[in-house]
Amino acid sequence: MTATSVSESVQATETKQTPLPKWQLLIVFLVQLAEPITATVIFPFAPEFIRRTGITGGDETKTGYYAGFIESAFFIAESLSVFYWGRLSDRFGRKPILLLGPLGLTFAMLGFGMSTNFWSLVLFRCAQGVFNGNIGVSKTVMAELTDSTNIGEAFALMPIVWGAGVTLGPVMGGLLVHPADTWPNTFGRIALFRDHPYFLPCAVAGLFSFAICLLTLVVLQETHPATIARKKSKCSRPTQETCLIANNTGADYGSTNTAAVASDDAVSDSIPSQPPSMREVLGTQFLRVLMNYTFISFVETAYDALMPLMYSTSIPVGGLGFSPFQIGQILSVWGLTNAIVQCLFTGRLLRAFGARRMFIISLGFMFVAMLAFSFESYFARLAGRVDGRVITLLLIQLTCNLMTFVAFASIHVLIVQSATSRAALGSTNGVTQMAGSGIRSLAPYFASSMFSISLESQIAGGFLVYIIILVLCLFSLWLSFKIPKRFKSADT
Repeated sequence: MTATSVSESVQATETKQTPLPKWQLLIVFLVQLAEPITATVIFPFAPEFIRRTGITGGDETKTGYYAGFIESAFFIAESLSVFYWGRLSDRFGRKPILLLGPLGLTFAMLGFGMSTNFWSLVLFRCAQGVFNGNIGVSKTVMAELTDSTNIGEAFALMPIVWGAGVTLGPVMGGLLVHPADTWPNTFGRIALFRDHPYFLPCAVAGLFSFAICLLTLVVLQETHPATIARKKSKCSRPTQETCLIANNTGADYGSTNTAAVASDDAVSDSIPSQPPSMREVLGTQFLRVLMNYTFISFVETAYDALMPLMYSTSIPVGGLGFSPFQIGQILSVWGLTNAIVQCLFTGRLLRAFGARRMFIISLGFMFVAMLAFSFESYFARLAGRVDGRVITLLLIQLTCNLMTFVAFASIHVLIVQSATSRAALGSTNGVTQMAGSGIRSLAPYFASSMFSISLESQIAGGFLVYIIILVLCLFSLWLSFKIPKRFKSADT
């Protein structure tokens, strides 16, 4: 794709939109679906699981420290691996690297569910982080399957995938936890489920990832230009007839349409076989977008860490006293609503207002969602129960949080637009994911620890953690105005 000066609006006004390669994108989205499912399946029962290991010594207020440690370990592992997944995909192709993600997640989830002590939970959560690290490769595949006329439409679908994942994950976690107690006549007769009450939801999530791995192996086509060119170049060496046969097997998925063998050598020569250097990857406009991505990642991850903690903590201590089943219900209903909303409105909002403007607007809604925590805690303690005021605040909070996914759809479009070149997309997404995962490794432990400190010491009435995150939300909002309104040409 030859990029011209890119305006705020995602919509191409004079160029006819290229149809999306639906089947190939569907496979990529299924790979992406494995991440939110495996990440969120533990949310309803993670605090209870941690307490069950005995690491807290029976002190409920200390749960936040250890919950934050587990989530931080996840993102540290992801941040240490994500850039190398991108570099490996630039060298060996997208498909083989992409396959390793869901395959590794299968074994990581099984190990997590079988854990009996805190440190084994940390180990397998780290493994999940490593294999989730290749999510950047899937975004690169999306960019290579699309062009300037339909990339916004494709990336607008990502929140729908995430919404589906955060719906299915908590449903699995909330409904399948403690199966021996829920279904004593079936699972209750199996010692495995009596001894490991958290294994079943983890196993279901793991097997789902394995099924996605098999489907990807069979259906997904390679998209890396250099890898495709090398294969075609090797194919054309024996005879032109052999190459013509190879080039015409399979469907045209809309990303590349090659009709002549003679053009293959030219394509091979024009595409670098080696991954671009870091100097080629980094640029001023990309760094500005990258800074925004890191800050929104911190705020969003802090919110995700605080939600199950605050919801599961007893009302007198400063939470809402919800059970794992109730938390799973809340998250699953919200996730389903989110998927519907994103499907109907995200693409239209991006086309109508542009990625930059929608990113800024979404941050404002995220501020309101974070603000709701403190008022929920205050009114719940005041009433001694979850009353109508708290329920109203929950509805406002969850509604505002829908815009989080619009924000991420917007920033992903901006990341692609700010890339220094198409050849650097793998490394660009690798750097982005590395930075996002790095900051996410700090957010859970910071937010969870501050949650525990705030409650233990009753600093600012127990609301200190919310005040700090709200200040960071405001800073993120200010930083979003530094994103360029127009990006310079990526390739000429």
